[in-house]
Order: sequence, then structure tokens, then C-alpha cells
Amino acid sequence: MDQDPLVIVTRKLPESVESRMGELFNVRLNPTDQPMDKETLAQAMSVADILVPTVTDKITQDLLENAGPNLKLIANFGTGVDNIDLEATKKAGIIVTNTPGVLTDDTADMTVALMLAVPRRLLEGAIFLNDPQNKWGGWSPSWMLGHRLSGKSLGIIGMGRIGQAVAHRAKAFGFKINYHNRRPIAKETEEQLNATYWESLDQMLARMDIISVNCPSTPATYHLLSARRLKLLKPTAFIINTARGDIIDEQALASAIENGEIAGAGLDVFEHEPEIDSRLLHNERVVALPHMSSATLESRIDMGEKVMINIKAYLDNHAPPDRVFPVKHTN
Repeated sequence: MDQDPLVIVTRKLPESVESRMGELFNVRLNPTDQPMDKETLAQAMSVADILVPTVTDKITQDLLENAGPNLKLIANFGTGVDNIDLEATKKAGIIVTNTPGVLTDDTADMTVALMLAVPRRLLEGAIFLNDPQNKWGGWSPSWMLGHRLSGKSLGIIGMGRIGQAVAHRAKAFGFKINYHNRRPIAKETEEQLNATYWESLDQMLARMDIISVNCPSTPATYHLLSARRLKLLKPTAFIINTARGDIIDEQALASAIENGEIAGAGLDVFEHEPEIDSRLLHNERVVALPHMSSATLESRIDMGEKVMINIKAYLDNHAPPDRVFPVKHTN
């Protein structure tokens, strides 16, 4: 190879990360932070040795089939890899890495913030006070009533790093911790959280006051909260989702809230981002955030460090520490 391998980054990263990448690698950055369209992404993949995409970049089978012969590593700037066709990368002999573990605290913090905001309608109160068109007449015992959190049953779907971090925080607020996972967590952790494991997701859903979605997006979790399962929830229940939008059937969720079948939702992710079902966006019983649960400077820098470690390991002919493999499905 005549020159150092070319690393192409698809979006603007924190300045400190870009500076360090420039010191370590032959890197082409995106100074405008404009998302690459499919044609631009295809051109980048035709010349790159290493691609650093984000969750907004859909690395599809057709793009991979037409990628340049030198593309051998996709170092995803993000924990979730549902934006990448892993089966196609495997066939193409391309290694994929991600950035696990560094978003846990920030995502868990935002999850709990949504738990506080939705039942208590904190954001609506703040918006009211800051709207010059509204005149606050003072305190009233029957105005803007929410619900107490202490003693409520929280059902966590997915008890990995983030799910457990949510559980630790929620316990401090007095929630009763319940969870559904592929398998029970370690007994000592379960006892520490005083958490109840539900093998049946359906049975857990029917008994919870708040559901928190914290599992990864995979073919197995697509529309895990389907229209059928949403009907199992109590009409007083709330859903919080800081994982991935396609885990919930968004149209069914919008209908369920609109029809009063569930009490509301706190959503940081959506099924067809950046488009959002208008029934969710304009419903007073929904708190909608723009996919920002991990949006802290610290997490973005930590993600960049992970990306660089994976690239450096690959270039040094070592196994990247955060390599991702296609999920094996069992019948």
C-alpha cells in the first residue's frame, strides 16, 4: 500500500476526537456535519479502507456489494449496529466494531428523567410558565395532577448494562423493579435490586405501571411491543423508550395513546427517524426527545476513544476489542 490506510468519518465528531484521529490516521473528516446521502456514502465506501459511520448511516447490502476492495473495517460510532447489515459485512469479509459500555450512565439518566417527566408532566408545567401567552393564576389543588412514583411497578425490557443502570436509579425512587430478559441476571444483582424476573413478557406487561425499553434492536426484537402486546398494558401504564424506535410498533403506540388504551409515553427514539408520527409529536401525553439520551460531551469523546482503539488494533494486526458478529437465531 503506497500510503496509510484511508479512514473516512461520515459525521462531525467532537474537536478533541477529530484532532486525535488526525494525529493517528490518514483521515478524511466531514466538516459540514451534513449526513451523507446514499450516493455520497457509496463513493466513500468505494475508496475507504476504514469507514466510521454513525447510526444515521444505513450500511445496506447493496452498498456493501459495491464497496471498494480495500474496505475491511467499519468502526461504527455508536453502540447499536442496527444501521449495518451484519450478514452482508460477514459475506464481504468486513469487520464491524461498535462502542459498548460508554453510553450506559447517560442513557440510564435520560430514561429516569423521562420516567419523572411523563407521569408528573414536568415538561408541560415548565413550558406553561415560559409561555408569555399564559397567565399563571397561582397554585391550585386540582391543577396538572400527576402520579406518585414511589411504590409503582417498573418493568424493564432488556436487563443488560443500561437496563441494570436504570434499575439501580429507579430503586432509589422507590420503584418495584421487574424485568424481562433472555435469561435471569446474576442472583446477587437480582437480590441487590430486589428485582423480579418474568420469563413471560406478556405476563409482565399486564401488571406494570411503567415499561422501560432497554433491549437492543435486532430482527428478534423488531416490533417486540406489537399492537397485541400494547393491548395487554393497563390503561394507566406509561412506556419509556430510549433504546431503538423499531422495538415498538409506532403506529400501534400512537393509536393506543390516542384512544386512551395506555396513559402516555416518553420517547427518545422513533421507528422512522427523523420522521415522527404526528399523533405522538402533538399529543400532550407524550414527551418526545430528538434521540439525545447519550448526548453528553463525555459520552461522545468516550465513543471516539473506542473507535480509535478499534481502528488502531486492526491496523496493528490485532483483534479489535469491540468486534460485532451477526446474531445467531435459534428456533
